[in-house]
Amino acid sequence: MSAVPEVTKSIFEGPYYLTIDGRLVETQDSFDVVNPATGEVLAKAPAAVPDQLEAAIAAARKAFKSWSTLKYEARQQYLYAYADALEAHRDELARLLTLEQGKPLKSMAEPEVDLSISWIRQTAARRVPVEIIEETADHIVELHHTPLGVVGAITPWNFPVLLALRKVAPALITGNTMVIKPSPFTPLTTLRFGQIAQSVLPPGVLSIVSGGNELGPQMTNHPDIAKISFTGSTETGKHVLRSAAGTMKRVTLELGGNDAAIVMPDADYKSIIPQLYWGAIGNSGQWCDGIKRLYVHSSFHKDFVEAFVDYAKQQKLGDGLDPSVTVGPVQNKMQFDKVKTFLDDIKASGHKVVLGGQVDENRPGYFIPVTVVDNPPEDSKIVQEEQFGPIVPILVYDDVDEAIERANDSPFGLGGSVWGRDTKAAAAVANRLETGTVWVNEIHIHGVDMPFGGHKQSGMGTEHGNEGRQLFTNPKTVMIKK
Repeated sequence: MSAVPEVTKSIFEGPYYLTIDGRLVETQDSFDVVNPATGEVLAKAPAAVPDQLEAAIAAARKAFKSWSTLKYEARQQYLYAYADALEAHRDELARLLTLEQGKPLKSMAEPEVDLSISWIRQTAARRVPVEIIEETADHIVELHHTPLGVVGAITPWNFPVLLALRKVAPALITGNTMVIKPSPFTPLTTLRFGQIAQSVLPPGVLSIVSGGNELGPQMTNHPDIAKISFTGSTETGKHVLRSAAGTMKRVTLELGGNDAAIVMPDADYKSIIPQLYWGAIGNSGQWCDGIKRLYVHSSFHKDFVEAFVDYAKQQKLGDGLDPSVTVGPVQNKMQFDKVKTFLDDIKASGHKVVLGGQVDENRPGYFIPVTVVDNPPEDSKIVQEEQFGPIVPILVYDDVDEAIERANDSPFGLGGSVWGRDTKAAAAVANRLETGTVWVNEIHIHGVDMPFGGHKQSGMGTEHGNEGRQLFTNPKTVMIKK
């Protein structure tokens, strides 16, 4: 395996290439990548044609033959070397992430890159073991987990580094090869970490192919792709599932959410306001498991809203490269316009806005001010739909059973949280929420050993944990007569 390349600067300005079969590949066409903080073109990204995606899949299929037969320890060393190579480029990746995604450099982009690198190392340190199902004096039954083949990953624009490398690590350590199609809104960091990979990983093991949305169906119905791992919206996830059905490929879908946080009547609510605020507004509200609905008890509702707004006013909206900025722009024009429809509906419906609510149309970039809506109706757009932006409705409840019923009355079921002094009572409420993940007195704690997946229309399958790693494998039962 190659040595980690020497890094002489922390700013990468291109050019950007597809990575196919260990090579940097140019394209005839390109597309603009926009800096959401300025609205200006940041760079040109290569636009792959179908034949180039086909070449990446063929290279991955070829590489699978040798990669899958390597001993686990050999694949482990490759992944450790890849993590080291990424760490050597850590500052440039973080800066590039802020430029294309908009998130604040110090509080969001650098931690995302650091966590991604750590995730690779931690995942490489784990294996899916052979299980002994049954053993007698003359018979043994073993359960093996064999690699699937080529995994196609389609990754989103909200956490383009973390949500891609969280797929790469378990796919590769279990013996698969991978082709990634990043979001056309944020392809640059993915292209860059793909380029870095070619100095460390064998040709064809990891390829990056950027381009428009037309490449997605080519991947999802391709007969040589054994699994699709998709993170994105629920509606797009339904298209992925339908397309993948024709070849019966394995599918993992991590989709949207409308996560509720319930603040219990006994909560020390003032002390948890920072956690609740960032649980909702972190990454400008652009995370699938962010707090989208905040239920607070009527006994302290008024004081809670005042304290929440006071904390929000201490934060600064702006360009993520400014170290004083804590809230960046919405990532792209499409999402910017979508979030504004929520603001328009809030205004048209006469809901009570206690902070924000008005976009400065003369300001460059895609900036939505942090907006707090006080107790809108349960059937309002801002409560029923996923805003995926820096707007949070604070909803009043009188009875805990009522809050649980309202929280569960959703087609989504990704995450949720419960907050209260009585941990046992809060945990009992958490167990009644119809979601794949529930936090009690904390939020957004993830780990390589913690399964993560959605209920209802928030996804299919699981990521992370031994359960998630196993979904990159086929179970094979081996029965041996002694």
